[in-house]
Amino acid sequence: MPHVRPKILVFAGSTRGGSYNAQLAALVARSLATRDVDVTLISLADYPMPLYNGDLEAAEGVPEAAKKLKELFVAHQGVFIASPEYNASVTPLLKNTLDWVSRVRPDKDKAPTPFKGRVFAVGAASNGTLGGIRSLIQIRQILELGLGALVIPEQISVAGAATAFDEQGGLSNPRAASLLDAMANRLVEEASRYAV
Repeated sequence: MPHVRPKILVFAGSTRGGSYNAQLAALVARSLATRDVDVTLISLADYPMPLYNGDLEAAEGVPEAAKKLKELFVAHQGVFIASPEYNASVTPLLKNTLDWVSRVRPDKDKAPTPFKGRVFAVGAASNGTLGGIRSLIQIRQILELGLGALVIPEQISVAGAATAFDEQGGLSNPRAASLLDAMANRLVEEASRYAV
């Protein structure tokens, strides 16, 4: 059987200019690109959606941006999400995005779902001392318990983000760089199981 390169989707749950988590997502995408995978780095700014509302969904249906994102998820065997921390949780943007994508219903019973049949990895960067760890607890709960996704245990948490990235966009802390490497390796390994 010929070798198939797994595809991995990468994005951050922030669209703020100068976002530390966008920096982290870009770094993870660069790190993954050095391995035997195809990487797609996107910005949620390109997938604008209204705040989820059941009445809006009933009246207008699921936004086209949610349908496009769902197809992107399905087209990749791995997904990395950089999750900023807002008030000890995930950003409203990230939660709203996942909520809308979860509302895209398959056309037929056996159509692929966006959260199952692939593997997820998570990370966070924060200027605080905890490195966004509380958002990682929350995003794991949403993905695993809420959406039935498989999330690998390895993750990357970058504290003191304002000074954590070097001039090349890498991590200046060797331990953090090592954690990112371990996470990337495991994500590729697990995503490869789904590549056919």
